[in-house]
Amino acid sequence: MNNIINDIKYGPDGLVTAVVVDLEDAAVLMVAYMNAESLKRTLETGKMTYWSRSRQKFWVKGESSGNVQIVKEIRVDCDKDCLLFKVEQKGRAACHAGYRSCFYRKLDNGQWLTDGEKVFNPDEVYNKGP
Repeated sequence: MNNIINDIKYGPDGLVTAVVVDLEDAAVLMVAYMNAESLKRTLETGKMTYWSRSRQKFWVKGESSGNVQIVKEIRVDCDKDCLLFKVEQKGRAACHAGYRSCFYRKLDNGQWLTDGEKVFNPDEVYNKGP
């Protein structure tokens, strides 16, 4: 496993981009970042584990929301500096804002429009009430 982890070309910050798509319909669910340790944890557990740049800590997708991502396939690009994960998305959504995908906005006539409906209320899921 170390060969796989060490084969990746991480950026100067020690991170690699992780693109996550739904196994069933190939919808792009999210893009996040991983370091060698989060990749190792993902490989060991089969659950997507990321490195949070803002919080400077590891996070397992779904540990708060229950919307876990189970790894089904891993690919690497030609330069080995970007990973693609095909996952089984457990729960209703990948996006912490309540949408199925983090890419729920589209550009239309110079404005970002919401494309899709929320599938859950983040305030209820993450206990961010008043």
